[in-house]
Amino acid sequence: MQLYFKYMDSPVGQLQIVAHNQALVAVKWDTEDPKRLRLASLLEHPTHPILLKVEQQLHEYFQGQRQVFDLPLDLAGTAFQQQVWQALQTIPYGETRSYKEIAEQIGNIKAVRAVGAANGKNPISIIVPCHRVIGASGQLVGFAGGLGYKQTLLSIESK
Repeated sequence: MQLYFKYMDSPVGQLQIVAHNQALVAVKWDTEDPKRLRLASLLEHPTHPILLKVEQQLHEYFQGQRQVFDLPLDLAGTAFQQQVWQALQTIPYGETRSYKEIAEQIGNIKAVRAVGAANGKNPISIIVPCHRVIGASGQLVGFAGGLGYKQTLLSIESK
């Protein structure tokens, strides 16, 4: 399946958004480890309809005008990762959860570290809100885009 991408500027740096003809598959950070997400070859397509819709909704989010995304998503991962990513999507805008709370939510209290690993593999950052997951102490921990950008996203949602 052919993947298409476009770049967009944002308050958290340049983002690369990636989709196929049916759904969004990734939101990548300019600061992230290029090995974090492995994607097939990409073709630049700045007018791809799904990419334009993603870009519009992300701009609305950054401007404080959107709290919920309405986009087709294709999250490729293990069954456990899918379960964690589904739980992330239930965290309300402006709220946070700990890794432990996510582990409890998915019914596997001993999987706190595995939840952290799955969170780190989330291919659709921001839209699947992994930035809303924090350490048990309330500290910001682990984020593909960097902790500064995680703080920026949480600040946008606290207004």
